[in-house]
Amino acid sequence: MQVVLRHNPSFTVARCLLAGHEPLRVEGGAMIAHSAGVQLEAKAQGGVMAGLRRSVLGGGSFFVTTFTAPAQGGWVDVAGVLPGDTVTIEVTPEQPFFLRRGSWIANSSNVQVDTQWGGMANLFGGEGGFGYRASGQGEAIVSIYGAVDIMDLEAGESVTIDTGHVVAYELSVRFQMRRAVQGRSFQSMKSGEGWVFDFFGPGRVLLQSRNPEAFAHWVGELTPSESPREGLGGLGGLGGLLR
Repeated sequence: MQVVLRHNPSFTVARCLLAGHEPLRVEGGAMIAHSAGVQLEAKAQGGVMAGLRRSVLGGGSFFVTTFTAPAQGGWVDVAGVLPGDTVTIEVTPEQPFFLRRGSWIANSSNVQVDTQWGGMANLFGGEGGFGYRASGQGEAIVSIYGAVDIMDLEAGESVTIDTGHVVAYELSVRFQMRRAVQGRSFQSMKSGEGWVFDFFGPGRVLLQSRNPEAFAHWVGELTPSESPREGLGGLGGLGGLLR
């Protein structure tokens, strides 16, 4: 499989070029278009329990769609839900990755993507505890909210990242979660930064420039609580103009 990125970095579409009879696994709803002759099969990858874990715990869809190219080859276009970049992660047997909830959109046939417990740090850091483990040999395609930053940490090097901006990291990377202001929860609240991760090299960490949880909170504050017209009143007086 070869991946060609278009319309990046704001509204990236990943075109997956497939050889003859080559399969591609895609998250439910991530496909935009495909070439003629490509065959589709949707099923609970790994069985019913794996599908339930993926949808309930991992934040993905119950069904995974397998697209298989015809003898002459073909292509499938995929994209994430939120606007932003898309990246391919090279997965090897020696270096599996942990992917945050909602970031995985597709992978080559020799990569296995399974729901995995990310630890108590992910749970209390607002990530829901579970994510995906990408293992095997090949490429995983990951959706980014905003722009992507890739950090390759050297041995002994560390970086502090807000929990909502972490997209993926090599499972060999050590990390810990803490309050943004160590030992002082009130100061963390005043700073506007609740929890952060400290990552310690060696290893690769992927970041996104926008925080999905912060965006959801912002949208929630603008959502009408009683009626559409009353809610519009909070949008710079637009409610009054529409009455």
